[in-house]
Amino acid sequence: MSKNETTHENSKDIFSVYQENVNKLFDGIKQSVPQYHQSVTNVQQEYLQAFENVVASTIGLNHEYVKKAGIATNIPEATLKVIRDTTEEFVKAASLQNQITLATIDATQQNIKTFNDNAKSFADLNRNIMQSWISAFTTKNN
Repeated sequence: MSKNETTHENSKDIFSVYQENVNKLFDGIKQSVPQYHQSVTNVQQEYLQAFENVVASTIGLNHEYVKKAGIATNIPEATLKVIRDTTEEFVKAASLQNQITLATIDATQQNIKTFNDNAKSFADLNRNIMQSWISAFTTKNN
């Protein structure tokens, strides 16, 4: 018998009605998660592409302006080295930040999983305590 069939069978029980509605709520949420994930991914990719296009257009426009204006664009080798080294360090820092962010997300996911496992254990413990109390106060017929 499926979960829904069992729930409908006891539809007068408040806990069954509550569980049925909670199941519907979570089923709906679970169905929307992949859509949210895809939408966020699409927005990130579109934003990155837009930003890349703006930077490329700006560089191209400035290059064209400087060329037409006859402005010299050569820079000393030491300046080139500083620019390249700075860019390299920025790329390393961004990579490290990404690694830290991903590790933080993974740790958060593990913490949620641990919480979930512990919540089940805590419920089981409380169930055992409740059963112990009930059995202590229930009269036994021999």
